[in-house]
Amino acid sequence: MKKIEKKVADAYFKERTRNIIIYLLIGFVASFGVVLFAEPLSRITVNGFPFHYFMGAQGAIVIFILLLFVNAKVSDSIDKKYGIDENKNVQLSEGKTVDH
Repeated sequence: MKKIEKKVADAYFKERTRNIIIYLLIGFVASFGVVLFAEPLSRITVNGFPFHYFMGAQGAIVIFILLLFVNAKVSDSIDKKYGIDENKNVQLSEGKTVDH
């Protein structure tokens, strides 16, 4: 594995940490924020259910799964931006077997 300069590593982790904080805030708003505003949101319906009920039952889970995919995609692009992507790693062995 190649060495990474401290300046590049700090920028990399700063960007990754910022994204994680954003994802956590989105998750918090999707799960707890909707509950805080349940009364005004009850006028909105999704599939015949009040919006706050839908978010508590299914919406927060769907948002969490979408955030997982977004995180994977954004993390790959950040890795490429800083030269840490997996495609640049060299394979040392191909795992060949010996036949007797």
